[in-house]
Amino acid sequence: MTSKDGSSLLIVAAEASSALYGQRLLEIFKEQSEDIECFGIGSRAMEELGFQCLGRSEELAVVGLVEVLKHFGQIRETFNGILERCEKNPPRCALLLDYPDFNLRLAKKLKKMGIPVVYFISPQLWAWRTGRIKEIQKNIAKMLVLFPFEEGFYESHGVAVDFVGHPLLDELDDKYFDKNQIAQFRKKQNLNNESMVLGLMPGSRNSEISFHLDTQLKVAKNLSEQYPYLQIVLLLAPSLDDDLIESRIDELNAPVRIVKEDPLEMIAMADVLLCASGTATLMVGLLEKPMVIMYKMNRLTAYIAKKLVNKVKYFGLPNLILGEEALPERFQKEASVEELSSQIAKIIDDEPYRDTLKSKLKGLRPRLGSKGAMKRVYESLKRDYF
Repeated sequence: MTSKDGSSLLIVAAEASSALYGQRLLEIFKEQSEDIECFGIGSRAMEELGFQCLGRSEELAVVGLVEVLKHFGQIRETFNGILERCEKNPPRCALLLDYPDFNLRLAKKLKKMGIPVVYFISPQLWAWRTGRIKEIQKNIAKMLVLFPFEEGFYESHGVAVDFVGHPLLDELDDKYFDKNQIAQFRKKQNLNNESMVLGLMPGSRNSEISFHLDTQLKVAKNLSEQYPYLQIVLLLAPSLDDDLIESRIDELNAPVRIVKEDPLEMIAMADVLLCASGTATLMVGLLEKPMVIMYKMNRLTAYIAKKLVNKVKYFGLPNLILGEEALPERFQKEASVEELSSQIAKIIDDEPYRDTLKSKLKGLRPRLGSKGAMKRVYESLKRDYF
């Protein structure tokens, strides 16, 4: 995707979910025959569409203070590489997705270079670090937000904002709710369609795997002893290293099999899930699958997070959106093997409870706007900059 007239767009999509949305935007450019050169941080799938990668989302998706410090050299090199490219050939604008510590610093530099910045997938300022609103007021030309309540937040602070809705709605398909299709998904993985399936989702980042994998595998071992008929699958992002994960499965003698497919297809085949907090929980929620949400991190990072986050009661996205603990969520010490096993056992044993969780999850989709979010992102960029 190389522009003949010099029109270019910087895209920073440094996480798995952001890279999927970046991919969808590039697909729209292709459909519309747009002559725009796109470069920045993205995935291999984006690169296959002509995107010029200065950094890979598969390598830069780390979370937490300690984890970021470990990767600081690579992150700094990518940051500087983007600025050098922008100085030589300034883009019409920049589209920055999520990844706030990196992107808000980058936005400040881009603003000084006269490059307008559009920010898609807002930092959760309404939950923590509200002081960052001043950075956004100074450096961001427009916010494109996922949730209706974010629009009011930014309007009240004098920031130009459009509510575009959530791109995950575009990924939903009737096949993920169809019993016959789900049976086919299971057959492909040699899963018995008559027995319950537990899906483990430890996260898409290597740093998340290091904190969640062993706990989830030990939970699997506990539950397989309690429910011999239970089929347990470890649902992994394509970017993760199988060898490292398989070695942990072998060491713990965990009764699980690895599955790497389309994320929604993987979720659809499960009856109940144990899921690390993040965008994956929203995918699970939109497919109306009962789950237990967990999150662990470095103790220092967790301590800082607890001090900073004081405006919200929940950390799981479905619970945040629904405004209640519709699904059990457990953080740090509370996310113990025993507690997580107990919470999942309750979902397995208690059908009315399971149905109650599914019923609550039906309330998610209406709160996320309508389909076409990435088309609205495209239209906003086109209208203002191209």
